[in-house]
Amino acid sequence: MLIRTLGTVPYLPTYADMQAFTAQRSEDTPDELWLCEHPPVFTLGMAGAQHHVVAAGDIPVVPTNRGGQVTYHGPGQVVAYPLIDLQRARYYVKEYVYRLEEAVIRTLAHFGVTGHRVASAPGIYVRLDDPQSHAQLPQRPQKSVGGARQAPDFTGLGKIAALGIKVSRHRTYHGVALNVAMDLEPYQRINPCGYAGLQSIDLSTIGVQTTWEEVAGVLGKQLTVRLAP
Repeated sequence: MLIRTLGTVPYLPTYADMQAFTAQRSEDTPDELWLCEHPPVFTLGMAGAQHHVVAAGDIPVVPTNRGGQVTYHGPGQVVAYPLIDLQRARYYVKEYVYRLEEAVIRTLAHFGVTGHRVASAPGIYVRLDDPQSHAQLPQRPQKSVGGARQAPDFTGLGKIAALGIKVSRHRTYHGVALNVAMDLEPYQRINPCGYAGLQSIDLSTIGVQTTWEEVAGVLGKQLTVRLAP
């Protein structure tokens, strides 16, 4: 996989470039991973409801074709866009999402933080009272009785990484955003991922002193390993 570190780039042209790359790629086109950060922007997924943008203020709101609801991108956040041919990689979308999340969990572990999954709520979360705790969450994904879907429970948790993907003809774009050292105030202007009151955090808030470059490097390596065929 070819890794491209783009630095700080505006959201809309990057979105257009992902679409163009995906539309033009052939069966022989190598997969790529783009690592970047964006100036402040709210993005709405295909299921995004405008009322979840409570008070955008001076931050633009951009509709997109990824899955999910509304999220925020801004300085101090590592955004990773894997451009993968899933048919060639030989795994399905559900496995792809699991691998994305696992890459984030392994990245957090590198910095001494334990990431968790929450049932019915894609993304990665940490315990606010003890970010290093390995204790299993009661709200972790589990086999449901009778096929009933668990309602998300964010009690005691902060969201540190958001996922939103698009798959077109077995080829992926959009991806995952990991919060490093951000101004978290814009998250208060939205219902993150469609959940009112969901707290968003970053590594600096929980005491991890690092740089964007270091986190991007670790996440990039983890994604190349986890997304391998």
